[in-house]
Parts: sequence; structure tokens; C-alpha cells
Amino acid sequence: MTTPCPGHVTRELRGQVMLIGLDRPAKCNAFDLDMLNQLSLAYGEFERNQQARVAVVHAHGEHFTAGLDLVNVAATLSKGWEIPQGGCDPWGVFGAARVSKPVIVAVKGYCLTIGIELMLAADINLCASNTRFAQLEVQRGIFPFGGATVRLQQIAGWGNAMRWLLTGDEFDSHEALHLGLVQEVMATEDLMPRALELATRIARQAPLGVQAILASARQALLKGETQAISDLQAMTTKLLDSEDAREGMAAMLERRLGDFKGQ
Repeated sequence: MTTPCPGHVTRELRGQVMLIGLDRPAKCNAFDLDMLNQLSLAYGEFERNQQARVAVVHAHGEHFTAGLDLVNVAATLSKGWEIPQGGCDPWGVFGAARVSKPVIVAVKGYCLTIGIELMLAADINLCASNTRFAQLEVQRGIFPFGGATVRLQQIAGWGNAMRWLLTGDEFDSHEALHLGLVQEVMATEDLMPRALELATRIARQAPLGVQAILASARQALLKGETQAISDLQAMTTKLLDSEDAREGMAAMLERRLGDFKGQ
């Protein structure tokens, strides 16, 4: 069941997958303050929900997002927007905790500015072949403050990132695949089925192992390879002492799928 919220963000739990939907289609899902707050709260709900192991962020309507509703949010952002209590930071740049579980973002139509930055903070990104991207803040007299200046050059390389950040030009789904912004491109009608397929496959894996992979990889990005490597043994020891590890070994010996509980 999809639960509508006044802040333009829906939540729906399908088994172990939480669907988080941008729901302001009349404004092409442009982010006003309510949507910023509600998306953060939805991430917080996902983090705390023990049943939910993977989130899929998607859009209602034809477009993922037209970016920020600057008229609505400019005054708040100029003073410094804070993640609401109980929320997690979907962009990982606003000073609050990030989710520890995987997030898949599925985009279509317009995906502009803060929508791209939401993808850059996610773990797997899919897009429909009709998606049009632009990091066009430079054309509005501002700059990308949701993480694009840090993360796009990490995944695409300096020159590739600057090509689009410094011009604000539009690019298509094939360029997004070339840049590494998305992992797969498909027809619009295949987008959500594929996102759910991947999310369900990840949700079947051992949750503690999935979270350890994310934590170690993020540590390497944020604190460097040396620090991440130094913590590998401690993480390994902790995981090997878990019920999930014992279940994984039993499943291998018995030639069956594991039934993991996240313990």
C-alpha cells in the first residue's frame, strides 16, 4: 500500500523493499521545502524499519525532478537547511547521518540539479532512455551544493565532470551511462520492474554483509584506502561471529539459498 504524505513523498513497503516516491507531478517533482523535509524523513523511516533492507527512490508522473523550487527554498537554503529530527541525509552533505542500507534510484524524464546529486549519493542508479539530465546551477548564478562538485569528478573523471558542471548543458541517458552516473539504461516501462528486481535480489543477501560492504567502501572514499584496509580484519571477525555467517555456511553445504535474519 502506498502512503501519501503532505510533503509530496510517498512510502510503500513491498516485502523487504521500501519504495520512496517523489509525488509533486504538477510541478515536475521540483523540490520545495516540504519535499526536502519529507524525503529526509522517509530515509529516516527506511533506516529504522527492520523489515526494509533496500530502498528504491522513484517518481510519480512523467519526470523524476525538475530540481529545486528556488522561489520556495532560496531563503531557507541561504541560512542553512537542517535535516529534520528523525530524518537521514539523502545527499550526505548536510551534516546528518546517512542511511546504512542500499539505495537504488530510478529516474526518467527530467532529472536536474539536486536530482543528479541524489543519484550521486545513492548506491545504484537506473534510468529510462528518455531521461534528460542537467547540472545547470551555473546558469542560475549559483553552484551545485548537494555534492556534485565532489562526487561527479570521482566517478567520471575531472574533465568529464567539468564539461557538464561548468556549462550547465543538458546530456542524455547514453552520456549518463558513459559518465558512470547510471549503471543501466532501459525503456521507461521497464524501469520500475528492473529497479524492483535488483532491490529484491539485494534484499535476499545477508543484511550485515551488505551493510559492511557499504560501510567499508564509503570509508575508503571518505577516509582513504589505508584506513579502510586497517579496519577490514575487525569487520571480518565481527561478521564471521554472526548468525547470518553461520546460516550462509549451512546454506552452502546444503546447496540451498540462505535465509538471512540480519543477526
